[in-house]
Amino acid sequence: MGKVIIVTGASNGFGTKTCKVLAQAGHTVYVSAREARSSGQKAEDIKTDSDGHGADLRTIELDTSSDASVNSAVETIIADNNRLDVIVHNAGQVVYGPAEAFTPEQLAELYNRNVLGTQRLNRAALPQLRKQGQGLLVWVTSSCARGGSVPFLGAYAASKAALDALALSYAGELARWGIETTIVVPSALGPGHYVGSGRPFDTIRAEDYADGPTADMSETALSALAELSPRDPAPNEVATAIADVVNMPFGQRPLRVYCGPDHDGAAAVDAAADRARAELLRRIGLADILKPAMIR
Repeated sequence: MGKVIIVTGASNGFGTKTCKVLAQAGHTVYVSAREARSSGQKAEDIKTDSDGHGADLRTIELDTSSDASVNSAVETIIADNNRLDVIVHNAGQVVYGPAEAFTPEQLAELYNRNVLGTQRLNRAALPQLRKQGQGLLVWVTSSCARGGSVPFLGAYAASKAALDALALSYAGELARWGIETTIVVPSALGPGHYVGSGRPFDTIRAEDYADGPTADMSETALSALAELSPRDPAPNEVATAIADVVNMPFGQRPLRVYCGPDHDGAAAVDAAADRARAELLRRIGLADILKPAMIR
């Protein structure tokens, strides 16, 4: 049976392709955007791109920075379907530049978009998923959250590291409720990752770094990364990975899925960290939350 799914960040490449692939797989997909007009246009674009596959794409106005907007969207979805099965946390913003040049207010807004939005949606939706005794949270993070540290990507990496930590906590806390967690980790190294990304508001501080002993650092890093990783993960690759997870039977979904090259070593770091987490949970008597329980 098809699932009822909401995808945030549907206007970016990963989100758009994810909505399309999930809808073509027979699921009911809610395409979210900050304004109803935007979500409606995006849904129509995806339907057109789906070549008449009869995709069940529905529009929903959802601004992840607003409690009222998120609550209203979730209430509408549940009223229309009597359930909500999958949440895909995909909304986010990339920023690039010297960490010192980002103002505290700018970092707060970045965290609001990349982290707090997921918390708003979880708080609105999880009571329904817990009532159902089943559900799936898919978190789209980035390999920069746990992989090698790249200069000028610290602000963005910190927000994604916070998202990863939050996802892991939810994974354990929701396991006994029958709710599964999968963290999808796209590579952050391809040169396209930085195109159109946000920049520091404090341009004077940024110019200090551009003119001082770090003047060549950005060009050196980006040109080397372009050689090391000639492309970003294709949106189709991430979308297919998400759809594959959604279509898996209960209990077989992995905690993490990686997309794109792993030149920054995120998979190796995650493997070690996840082993440490598993060992700690066993030592404190909570080994059962490493896997979700089927609620009868």
